[in-house]
Amino acid sequence: MAEPFDPTGGRTGLARRLASVGHSVRGIWVAMRGEFHMQAHAVATMVVIGLGFYYQLARLEWALVALAITGVWVAELLNTALEALTDLVSPGFHPLAGKAKDIAAGAVLLAALGAVAVGLLVFGPKVFS
Repeated sequence: MAEPFDPTGGRTGLARRLASVGHSVRGIWVAMRGEFHMQAHAVATMVVIGLGFYYQLARLEWALVALAITGVWVAELLNTALEALTDLVSPGFHPLAGKAKDIAAGAVLLAALGAVAVGLLVFGPKVFS
């Protein structure tokens, strides 16, 4: 009889937690390599962080910018994961698969628009004064 599958790989405690972090980082890396939108978010993130240092943002402004950036990244990662899963279970066209993808893309758009609003509120007075 075959040994039962052990998803922990026999690891316990700290090693198991570190492996979990490694899987998470690999997931971000896989998404970055395969998705143009993720690469665009990475460039935008670097530009915004650079502007934050240039304009010497206050602590609260950094917090708002960090939340906006994180929101867009989380939405894009979830969208990418949902698209991959949808393609797996529905390789051919199906209206519900398209609907799921459209809704997930809408979540990314909403997060991005929120981030733009935060950017305008934080950077607008600094740029246009």
